[in-house]
Order: sequence, then structure tokens, then C-alpha cells
Amino acid sequence: MKLVVVGAAGRMGQTLVRTIAATEGVVLHAAVEREGSPFLGRDAGALAGLGANGVAITDAPLEAFVHADGVLDFTTPASTVAFAGLAAQARIVHVIGTTGCGPEEEARIAAAARHARIVKSGNMSLGVNLLGVLTRQAAKALPAAGWDIEILEMHHRHKVDAPSGTALLLGREAADGRGVDLAGHSVRVRDGHTGARVPGTIGFATLRGGSVIGEHSVILAGEGEQVTLSHSATDRAIFARGAIAAALWARDEKPGFYSMLDVLGLA
Repeated sequence: MKLVVVGAAGRMGQTLVRTIAATEGVVLHAAVEREGSPFLGRDAGALAGLGANGVAITDAPLEAFVHADGVLDFTTPASTVAFAGLAAQARIVHVIGTTGCGPEEEARIAAAARHARIVKSGNMSLGVNLLGVLTRQAAKALPAAGWDIEILEMHHRHKVDAPSGTALLLGREAADGRGVDLAGHSVRVRDGHTGARVPGTIGFATLRGGSVIGEHSVILAGEGEQVTLSHSATDRAIFARGAIAAALWARDEKPGFYSMLDVLGLA
């Protein structure tokens, strides 16, 4: 399967380039960076520490997409929307690990899925998506009247969106388990004299610092007992492996909008 990596010069882009090289059944077809990037023309393999692989970084995504089978995208919301439109034109697979997309951007990505096979997730890790399923099951099993849900996450100092896409994924799973809308039941900020915790709400706590790749915990706190479900990411390659697995799965699917739960058979 011929894959394009967009944002190829970034930390995640370089991880994708290395992981593609180590994975059977896929090949790096092209590497894309933004217009004006100082990395344009550089060899993607050499930049990723693999040695030269003959794939020069370009700023022409449509040309890269035309003869490819799929694109792996961990960029920014605005870039992802543009890439979704180009993937739809090329009728290829678009795997999206970008976080921080707003409602308008989500709608435009979903519209592109009429022609592209889009797999989008707040986290491409297989373990995190399993954690989401367990969170939904726990939230459904434990009554909201007696059990409070808090989602704690920590990432490196450079992360720009909060709560993380993974934390929101877990929050949505918890809300689905309880049969409620997350937007109407989430608490993102606590400061000052807040009063007692409102029953049935789902709280988020965000930590940033150092080089932490990703730590997530779902805490279900009852009277006299507590259940904690957690996941720790120690290597960005887990996201790359998940993205490649998603691309291989989606290759033979019909155009549409999919999640990692579809890839795992847990939807």
C-alpha cells in the first residue's frame, strides 16, 4: 500500500516514516510539508534517521495523493480539512490523528468522507481505544447517582490543545455509557469557590510538562471505593502503528467515515 505522510518533518511525521519502513505491506510513496518549510527538498528517510530513501519532501500534496493509496495525517485542524478535500478528489484512504478540530472542521471532514475512506480518532493507539470501550462499559454499569467520573491527562509542554483529543474520546465514551451528551455534562475548569460537585458530571483535569508522550486515567469514584482505568504511552510509534493498521483496514472499505473502533471490530 502506497502511503503519503503529511507533516513529514515533525516528530510524529518522522515516526510515521520510520514505522512505515519497518512494516510489511506498506511503502512510503511521498512526504509532504507546508509551503515555505525549511525541510522542503530534504530526503524524508535521512531526516527521520533511516538513511536516504529517495523520497524528497514536497509541498504539493495533490500531486502526492494522485498515485497513492492513502495518507497519514497528524497535522493541524486547518491542514487536515484541506487534506480531506484532496483525499476525496483522489478517492484514497485518509487516516486522521489530528486533534483540536472544531464543529465546522469536523463537518467538512465528514463531508469529504462521501468520496474518501476516512478513519479519524482522537488517539490511534489500539490500547487507548480498548480503554475507551472499557470506560463506556464501566460508566454504564456504575450508577451516576453514586459514582463520579474524572478524566486526568498529561502531555508534553508543546501540546497546544486541551483537553487532549484522547481525553475527549474517553469523555465521550463515558457519556455514551451513561446515555448523556458530553457537552452538557462536562466540567473543564475548576477555580475558586465552586461549590459541591454536581452529580452526574464528567470532570477533566489537564496537566502539561516535560516530554510526556501521553498519560490518561479515567477515575470512577464512589462512596468508599474507587476504580481507575489508565493507559500510558511511552513511544509515539504506537500511534504510527495504529494509523498504518487503520490504513490497511480501510483500503478495501467503501467511502465513509470510520473510527478506530471500526478497525478493531469494537464499534
